[in-house]
Amino acid sequence: RQGYEDPRWNYAAPSYGDDYAYWSYQGQPAAWQRDRGMTPPQGPSYGTGYRDQHYYRGYHPNLVTPSPAQDSFFSLPPHEGPCFPLSTQPAASSKPSLLLQYRESGLSSSGYELSQYIRDDADHYDPGSLGAWSPVPAGRASASTPVPPAPQKFPLPHTPVCFGAGGQLVLACPHSTAAGQLAPVELHSLEGILHDTKEQEELQAFPGPLAREDLHKVDVMTFCRHKIATSCDLSTQRGRDSALLWKLLVLLCQQNGSMVGSDTAELLMQDCKRMEKYKRQNPAANVTNPPDDEWRTCGPGTVDLLTGEVPPIVETLAQTVEKFTKLLYYGRKKEALDWAMRNHLWGHALFLSSKMDPRTYSWVLTGFTSTLAANDPLQTFFQLMSGRIPQAAQCCGDAKWGDWRPHLAVMLSNKVGDAELNRRAIVTTGDTLAGRGLTEAAHFCYLMADIPFGYFGEKANRMALLGSSHRQAFAQFARTEVIQRMEIFEYCQQLRQPGAFLLPFQVYKLIYASRLADYGLPAQALHYCEKIATVLLEQGPGRHPALTRQLLEVRHVRLPVSDAL
Repeated sequence: RQGYEDPRWNYAAPSYGDDYAYWSYQGQPAAWQRDRGMTPPQGPSYGTGYRDQHYYRGYHPNLVTPSPAQDSFFSLPPHEGPCFPLSTQPAASSKPSLLLQYRESGLSSSGYELSQYIRDDADHYDPGSLGAWSPVPAGRASASTPVPPAPQKFPLPHTPVCFGAGGQLVLACPHSTAAGQLAPVELHSLEGILHDTKEQEELQAFPGPLAREDLHKVDVMTFCRHKIATSCDLSTQRGRDSALLWKLLVLLCQQNGSMVGSDTAELLMQDCKRMEKYKRQNPAANVTNPPDDEWRTCGPGTVDLLTGEVPPIVETLAQTVEKFTKLLYYGRKKEALDWAMRNHLWGHALFLSSKMDPRTYSWVLTGFTSTLAANDPLQTFFQLMSGRIPQAAQCCGDAKWGDWRPHLAVMLSNKVGDAELNRRAIVTTGDTLAGRGLTEAAHFCYLMADIPFGYFGEKANRMALLGSSHRQAFAQFARTEVIQRMEIFEYCQQLRQPGAFLLPFQVYKLIYASRLADYGLPAQALHYCEKIATVLLEQGPGRHPALTRQLLEVRHVRLPVSDAL
């Protein structure tokens, strides 16, 4: 307690982390050191703990009046930063010394110093009582206390550069500040610096922003055909699917954004240079048997019960039809039906069975479809006409099933009475293709079923950008070519309906504008910002605040000044 001597305070306790040998000399009271013949070191001690320098001098009765040299320095607590010297100019006679202020305040020296940095409104202490700060103590040469220099921000000399508005690169050339030289500043165009890069060439080749009133559709069609010739590897499945999307955009431009199923079917079959040969099969034995047990057919070599003769083996179509006709002469319709089915006279068999009972007709129809290969587009047609989702919709995209395009062409060209069934069959085909990684083919199916575009973060959506899967990384998803293809599709919608736009796509148009600014094309970027602003104004400024804020940031920070927005 203050004012009472305690024998325990005669010796300072070492603090953790202090050097023991150094403490044994520095950490003792001055009187005890003089008794042993020791000479205290002159100047400040940076090796001892903060408590050794100030705590005991402020509270120990024997150390109440230190010498001016001993009170020349103080150090902040370890977490407060480096040490700073304090001026030792004598204060006015009416003001107490620094150590007395420590005692009167009731705080330790560390708490007192912290109170000067963290002032409270209830603290009425006048900070003017402290001496003025100075880099060195008064009365001492500055050379004796070297101040550590501040670390340099950059360890090596370099040329500072920054990006300026309007696609400029600002460069400060080397100069000598000691000689009073001013730094020469150079402005370089990013368009000129990056003119050989593939990315800039890709951006410059696109005739965007696309607007119905500013651009002729022939230019867009020319760009699409150029993409087919340069970017699509027709030897691969993915290359053919990508080329199909570009051809669809060309078709939409030609027909001002409208199309029918037969037009799309013709487009699908263009790449099929030859029709696949689907292997025909003989009807299954249990299928060709009649539904009645009493119906028994005569095979080859069987004696004809009517004539008692063995009929010759029929070899020609005319002879087959003649035999079918002769059986009908005698009223043997079931035998004639079986004869037609065995000799693949399916037209005769289907017509005859349709005039009989429904059970027989269904049996003949099943026998006919059993002769078709499983991947035959005729199977798709008959199953769709029967009111079922075709098997090809759930199996297409597999190597053993062959090309998926003839099956989709059959679905598009032959609408059934139930429009929802036809739509579900097409969507199922797209889902199957998407599950096998054929994104371009799947998106083609989704366009035919009028599936809307969604957003990147919502994985439940089937499409976000045309021809790109939104289940991959964003950098791969929002490629420049994908955004350009999507903008052409939006342009085709405007050809059919002026003023049409795709609201989710405006975000990617802003990303595209940022890329134009990055590659030194600020004029095109500004035009994109104007188009996006027009769409947002039509929707209402407050409906999409995040997109509006980002648009203004790109516009004002990265593009030259203009009154367009």
